[in-house]
Amino acid sequence: MQATAYTFDPATRAGSVLLDDGTPIPFDAAAFEAGGLLLLRPGQRVRIRLAGSGTQRRAVFVTLQTFPDPEAPEQS
Repeated sequence: MQATAYTFDPATRAGSVLLDDGTPIPFDAAAFEAGGLLLLRPGQRVRIRLAGSGTQRRAVFVTLQTFPDPEAPEQS
């Protein structure tokens, strides 16, 4: 799934992304670190993986569009 980086705190390595419909989705340091990134700037397009539903929905993986998602199904 694609989103746009919205906020990022380098000290905590947590922040939020915006889905294409404008819905903000938070992510924690574990989700950021899972994506192998060093920094995230607001406005960057990212690839995310979501978990939970409703108010508990959150990103559990955040990386750049050009980086692979190791848990994504393989395409043939």
